[in-house]
Amino acid sequence: MLVQLTMRHIDGRPIPNSPVDGIRVLALLPEKWHKDLRQAAGDIVIRVRAEEEATSAQIRAEVVRILARPEVSHLELVTCRALSAGHRE
Repeated sequence: MLVQLTMRHIDGRPIPNSPVDGIRVLALLPEKWHKDLRQAAGDIVIRVRAEEEATSAQIRAEVVRILARPEVSHLELVTCRALSAGHRE
């Protein structure tokens, strides 16, 4: 399953140009997921390819659980959008 995760600051402040928050989230995501960090329009955007049997709801639940950790608790998950396998941007 290929999904695009979009996160932003809980208080709506823009994410700084530094990729530090995105790197923190990447480090906390499961090792077995393939991850690609993108930062766009003040949001953190990460593409994740999880195992085929994973659903977007399961991926969303895992990311929400991760964002409850103190080091990234200032972020919220805005979207968890499933992408087709051939999707290119």
